[in-house]
Amino acid sequence: MKLVILGDTHFGARGDSLDFHKFFQKFYDEVFFPYLLENDIKVVVQLGDLFDRRKFINFNSLYLARKYFFTKLQDHGIQMYTLLGNHDVAYKNTLQVNSSGMLLNEYSTIKVFDEFVTLDFDGVPIDFIPWLCDDNEEEIFGKIKDSKSQLCFGHFEISGFEMDRGNVSDVGIDKKTLNKYDMVITGHFHHKSDDGHIYYTGTPYEMTWADYKDPKGFHVFDTSTRELEFIENPNQMFIKVTYDDSDEKQDFNFWKSYDYGKLKGTYVKVIVVHKQNPYLFDNMLDNLYKCGACDISIVEDFTDTEFDTDQEIIDQAEDTMTILSKYIDNLQLQVEPEKLKSIMRELYVEALNTEVAE
Repeated sequence: MKLVILGDTHFGARGDSLDFHKFFQKFYDEVFFPYLLENDIKVVVQLGDLFDRRKFINFNSLYLARKYFFTKLQDHGIQMYTLLGNHDVAYKNTLQVNSSGMLLNEYSTIKVFDEFVTLDFDGVPIDFIPWLCDDNEEEIFGKIKDSKSQLCFGHFEISGFEMDRGNVSDVGIDKKTLNKYDMVITGHFHHKSDDGHIYYTGTPYEMTWADYKDPKGFHVFDTSTRELEFIENPNQMFIKVTYDDSDEKQDFNFWKSYDYGKLKGTYVKVIVVHKQNPYLFDNMLDNLYKCGACDISIVEDFTDTEFDTDQEIIDQAEDTMTILSKYIDNLQLQVEPEKLKSIMRELYVEALNTEVAE
């Protein structure tokens, strides 16, 4: 039997941004549902963080998510099982108050799991484990120990895995806690990664600049062969444009014929490597601002940094944590640099997920 595995969806992300709703809908309309219908897949497992906001739901975000996702599942007769993630619950110490259970009761094809559950798929038992908290941790660990299942779906924070690319978590449960399972497929961290035993699926789409060029999409799991196939989402929300007028190819005709249309509805970062022709640069920017991009930022001041190559400038501009880590390494500190880096990583992740009204 084949199941579609969908990671953290975060409906209402980025302060209930309509731009992101449109971007999410494009994925469901053009990639997700066409694949399910073409391959006659009738079961979806969603691994938690269905909604983005912990404390409340924006009515328009709920309306839009119903329109392009929940109602479509029901209309096509697709069953979805979803676990509670940390973003789905109002309190840190209990799962009792949660958005998924309260908002999705009307859908007969959607089941929300707020506790340890074992389901059978064509004779293959699989454990479903929601977010661990003070209220359920002891009980769940006991059930894991007693379980006869070899497979597990969850929403786990596991130490030693990348939260986003290059940003490794040093908090969470020890991966040995889940050694009794042959295979663990989990949500929570937004970067797709695995160690051959534990598989983080990542998110279906980009949500922050930390997701830039990080593979996004969903998975298809075969319960009989245990094969986990990745179906990539080709859509990009974050795009970088490298401007270098010292390159003879980047002349007026190059920027005149540039495909600005592909930038509509995206977040654009212009990396200025060399700017010798102000007129050409201003003309390029003018076209950028007319293309319908959601946001345009320009990175061009490298006077206080030392780089050996132009490519190093581009790479450095995309890696915030590297900049912060190198800065800390160069400081004369009375505290352990690694401790400060750990705090900085936590603040960085919190900043990425801050609910800012747009």
